[in-house]
Amino acid sequence: MEATIALRLPRDAVSVPLIRQMFDGTLRSLGVREPIRDDIELMLTEACTNVVRHADSCDDFTVSAGVYDDLCVIRVVDSGGGFDPHAVREPSPGAEHGRGLLIMRALADDVRFTNRREHGVVVCLEKHLEFEPDAAGSHLMTT
Repeated sequence: MEATIALRLPRDAVSVPLIRQMFDGTLRSLGVREPIRDDIELMLTEACTNVVRHADSCDDFTVSAGVYDDLCVIRVVDSGGGFDPHAVREPSPGAEHGRGLLIMRALADDVRFTNRREHGVVVCLEKHLEFEPDAAGSHLMTT
């Protein structure tokens, strides 16, 4: 089974709930368990919010979110100035912002950042899926 959604969105806060709701609807239809859907929703929100807040030199960004049997793969691509994920400092305990990378790393099974030298960043998040009993997604798997 393969189900994908790909959108090119304006770098605007309104874009974040749009892709989140669209992909959650797909996961819900496939019968992905709610705690897994919640993790994916938060990971996706953090990745997209980082683009909206930090990719100043780009007007839009692309999100592709796919289910490949029991694996969810999310790619968020911007054309901003890029960043070094290893140089990002951990936020202080009372900080209201700056926890996005920590959240993504905590919830995803795999996180990769690819800096494209002056042409933005690709954030790739992977999460293994668990399905409800008798869910469509478990019946459609090819492996």
